[in-house]
Amino acid sequence: MATMKNILEGKGYSFFFVTPDAKVHDALKTLTEKRIGVVLVMDGERLLGIFSERDFVRLAVKTGSFSPDLPVSDVMTTQVLHVKIETTVDECMALMTEKRIRHVPVMDGKMVIGVVSIGDVVKELVAERESVIRGLEGYIAVRDFPT
Repeated sequence: MATMKNILEGKGYSFFFVTPDAKVHDALKTLTEKRIGVVLVMDGERLLGIFSERDFVRLAVKTGSFSPDLPVSDVMTTQVLHVKIETTVDECMALMTEKRIRHVPVMDGKMVIGVVSIGDVVKELVAERESVIRGLEGYIAVRDFPT
C-alpha cells in the first residue's frame, strides 16, 4: 500500500509558504505564479495555517470587496488537518473526502515536509489499481483453464 512518502518521492518534497504578516495580495500572487491552490502560513518551521483559493473567496463574499492589504493571518484557515508521512493513500483519500479538503500538509513529527493535493492522491490510487489489474491479467494469461 502506497503512502504519502511514495507520493512525495514522486512529486518532490517542496512546498510554498508565506509568513503570517504577508499581504493577501502576495499570497494570491504566489498561488497564481506557481499555479497552486494553497500556500502554507509558516512562522519559521512552525505551521500556523493554510491560505487557499477558498479562503480568498470567503473573504471576498464576507467583506463584499477585495482587501489586498489584509495580512494573511486575518483570513487563513487555522484549523489545519494534516497527515503523517506513513499515512496510506487510502487513509488520506478518506480524510480529504470526509472533510471536503483538496490539499493537506504532510508532517514528519512537527515538521512540514510537503503538501499533497487530491489530484496527487487520485493519481497514486489510479496507478496502484492499474498495477494490480496488470498483475491479475498476467496471472490469468499464463493459467491453463479447463475447457
